[in-house]
Amino acid sequence: MKRFFLTTICILFTLGIYAQSLIGAWETHSESPDGEKLRNVVIFSEGFQVSTWYHAKTGKFISTNGGSWELNGETVTETVEFDTKDPERVGSSISFDIKMTDSSLTAIGHDLSWQRVDSGTPGKLQGAWLMSGRVRDGKTQTRDLNRPRKTMKLLSGTRFQWIAYNTETKQFMGTGGGTYTTIDGKYTESIEFFSRDDSKAGLQLEFEYELIDSKWHHQGFSSKGDPMHEIWSMRD
Repeated sequence: MKRFFLTTICILFTLGIYAQSLIGAWETHSESPDGEKLRNVVIFSEGFQVSTWYHAKTGKFISTNGGSWELNGETVTETVEFDTKDPERVGSSISFDIKMTDSSLTAIGHDLSWQRVDSGTPGKLQGAWLMSGRVRDGKTQTRDLNRPRKTMKLLSGTRFQWIAYNTETKQFMGTGGGTYTTIDGKYTESIEFFSRDDSKAGLQLEFEYELIDSKWHHQGFSSKGDPMHEIWSMRD
């Protein structure tokens, strides 16, 4: 019995380490039928993930999907919260087997392999965040985090992506992403794709950021040049 107990603990510990090693960003490349290079970036945070395809050169957005995930052995199970190619998948669960090394990830049976971009560092905001409020004219306006209409932002150590969607209506409102840094209280985004406006690809935006009572305060100017003060809360 003691040996069985210790073996079980070792297995659970190993699975935990394996799941932890998924955390971060991964990428792969392919070509469109007309020969254009396409890029796919996947971000895994603790419990949530997003996968996005876009044109590597122009940043033209193609598709995105994601939601929550868990790992059992070598099987990843995802519960879909948004899917631009197939909205009817929202609310469903899909599973696939993986093989992983320190630098590569393969989805068995799907002919897809990714190379690791980062392991959740060096950026200081790694995780899944939900927009929980805004400050306007000095007044804080809060949002119900349990409502179906969400704006989620997933960050690895170097990559970011925000997604606006509704799990009840299965509607997708928009997304954008690229790389980011957190240096000396400055959060800087370099946009690589933006579903609402391809011309934003290549734009760099700098914001002030601060963690106050575990909430991320995000201040600066939007891609349209409008002043903004957003509040983000870590998603459970």
